[in-house]
Amino acid sequence: MTTSTRVLELLGLLQTRRHWPGEELARRLDVSQRTLRRDVDGLQELGYPIVTTRGVGGGYQLGSGVSLPPLVLSEDEAAATVLGLKEIATGIYPAPAEAAVSAMAKIVQVLPRRIRDRVASLRSVTTSPGGDPQISPIADVTALTTVALACRDAETVAFTYRARDGAVTERTVQPHRIVSVDNRLYLLAWDLERGAWRTFRIDRATAPRRTGQRFAPRRLPSSDPGEYVRAQIGSMPARYRVHATVEAPVEQVAPEIAHYGVVEPLDDTSCEVHIAAESLDWAAFCLGALEAPLVIHGPPEAIAHIGSWGKRFAEATEPEAARCRLDRQ
Repeated sequence: MTTSTRVLELLGLLQTRRHWPGEELARRLDVSQRTLRRDVDGLQELGYPIVTTRGVGGGYQLGSGVSLPPLVLSEDEAAATVLGLKEIATGIYPAPAEAAVSAMAKIVQVLPRRIRDRVASLRSVTTSPGGDPQISPIADVTALTTVALACRDAETVAFTYRARDGAVTERTVQPHRIVSVDNRLYLLAWDLERGAWRTFRIDRATAPRRTGQRFAPRRLPSSDPGEYVRAQIGSMPARYRVHATVEAPVEQVAPEIAHYGVVEPLDDTSCEVHIAAESLDWAAFCLGALEAPLVIHGPPEAIAHIGSWGKRFAEATEPEAARCRLDRQ
């Protein structure tokens, strides 16, 4: 391994854990302690904020710095990068949300406080367009990265949590995974007080703080954390439970609805759909996107709401009627 390749690998390792004992880091790089110190000195000369501790338990960790060498991002560039990654993590993009959160955590942990504060001050202009209730923007980027780094380092976190019904509790958990489901970020964690797995919407967690207490990661409750979180969400009470019959085979409907509700076959050509939703607009969109004849059975609010959608769309496709309405305006 060349010196430059080894130094890049060293930097990558420092970004994956909060603290590396010197002996373990040297062993991972297959070099002597002396060579490791020389490589660390070289990175420090380039401006990388590597903190060195001596004695028993000593080692190396990446601290906060004044720039991001060798990129040397300006304050504007650093803020734009973090906010862009945040939008990827909470929006509909081809890039994996977990990768965006991981990259964001690596960047934020080396940003000086003035830039982190600047990112926080921009939160009012980074919400999703139109205030879509199905997209939950993460306003506090520092809070998100605190949780992400705690997952990485297997360190217990404490935070104030506001449930869907408005109840506020103090929680102490062992964080294991951040999962993106339907444009929201959830924390999959072991709740110490309840002695069970719990999922938390990260935008409802206030002021998460790392406790310094490490834990041995547990086996996750499912091989697919995303599906596990979806199942947990589906079991929670919802404001509306929309029921419809769709004249299409379950094989056609299920892939479109699976993330938002339950599809049950009636026969070879039709099926029942149950959608638990906080927004009737979202339920209307899901059903309208099926491109198949359907009947809405309830609740009454859903029948009226989706009917009003249909009326508006029907009127919008009648040119003469639409022109008269515009003339009256």
